[in-house]
Amino acid sequence: MKKLFVTVLILMFTVSGNVIAESYDRIVSSPESKMNNVYLDKLIRKIDKNARGKMGYWQFMVEDSIVTVITDENADRMRIIVPVIKLEDMKKGILKRVMQANFDSALDARYALAKGVLWSAYIHPLSPLKPAEFLKGVGQVVNLKYEYGSSYSSGALLFGGGDSKALQRKKLIEKLLNQGLAI
Repeated sequence: MKKLFVTVLILMFTVSGNVIAESYDRIVSSPESKMNNVYLDKLIRKIDKNARGKMGYWQFMVEDSIVTVITDENADRMRIIVPVIKLEDMKKGILKRVMQANFDSALDARYALAKGVLWSAYIHPLSPLKPAEFLKGVGQVVNLKYEYGSSYSSGALLFGGGDSKALQRKKLIEKLLNQGLAI
């Protein structure tokens, strides 16, 4: 009897957990069911009402960072980028540390090199992107900029198994989720 009771409890929690997860996805999903530039524009303007740009290319502020979002609906791609530092200003040996962070503490965001600049970047297919994923991506790229030179963490979980033992900046990600999910 006790075993049956435990089995029933486990089934109840499993079913209710799935219902909660499905409800959350419905609440935070775009009304169009696939992410697109129109819905992304709403999310961005929820973060910064003074965002500049046009559909497919936006710049806005998060804390004191200029965040750029670039999309291509035809290629179904989206990119969030924040400049971190010019390569010429990087201290010798830091590039190795940045690559270690890409393995275990940068997580969904990554450090990347382009045009003589070290960037923090989050790249994702556009149409399946969920609002919460976008908002977390914004938080992670900003966190990577701030944590450059110290923990090199995106503020999300630490994957482990690598060389980073980072402190985490989860507060920014939580703040962005609260702002953006209230559409």
